[in-house]
Amino acid sequence: MASANNKDEKPRRAVVLLSGGLDSATVLAIARSQGYELYALSFSYGQRHIWELEAAARVAVSIGVAKHRTANIDLRIFGGSALTDEIDVPKGRSVGDMSHGIPITYVPARNTIFLSFALAWAEVLGSSDIFIGVNALDYSGYPDCRPEFIEAFERMASLATKAGVEGRQALKIHTPLIALSKAEIIRKGIELGVDFALTSSCYDPSASGEPCGECDSCLLRQKGFRENGIEDPLRYGRAERMDVS
Repeated sequence: MASANNKDEKPRRAVVLLSGGLDSATVLAIARSQGYELYALSFSYGQRHIWELEAAARVAVSIGVAKHRTANIDLRIFGGSALTDEIDVPKGRSVGDMSHGIPITYVPARNTIFLSFALAWAEVLGSSDIFIGVNALDYSGYPDCRPEFIEAFERMASLATKAGVEGRQALKIHTPLIALSKAEIIRKGIELGVDFALTSSCYDPSASGEPCGECDSCLLRQKGFRENGIEDPLRYGRAERMDVS
């Protein structure tokens, strides 16, 4: 893909949603490789895995961003998810189990909310580019990770902002991971120099940030590293399951 700028132009700006997990870290590196000036956006939304925000800060510094902002929105007032409510995070599920239905770790309308914040910042920055690490393979049950959702949000955005109505913003939501497996995402990140030791993927980490090794996110992460024939740099404090087939 062509670079976002040439020698005679200032770099184009991109808002990149950065959770602190390996997917978003890889997306940030992809946006950097395409020549964008990076504006990373994270969210403190009442998630039980709040440790990911520490990881997001580390990743932002490591990859190099122009600015990193964290928006505070408390989705615990609604609940309805194992990530924001007093609901147990599922543990020890097989890939087959993960591929059926919408999991309880789905946070209602989360990506719609996150993209709305990103759209607002992009308008302020004069940017038409948002990057998000949605994936329709590993999390096919999440309705807000599907290509049709992303396409619909792009259409809506053209009607929702002053910049869009005046023709100054033609929003493009970049989803470079949407059709990749976890192993392919990890491979891409390694190619781009991502330090995955800085990331945090666990839905239910310990108080010190150690991943549980048993939630869906941990299991898929471990599987991705194994399929690349390399060891996950994270230390799993409570458990480490080696087979999720």
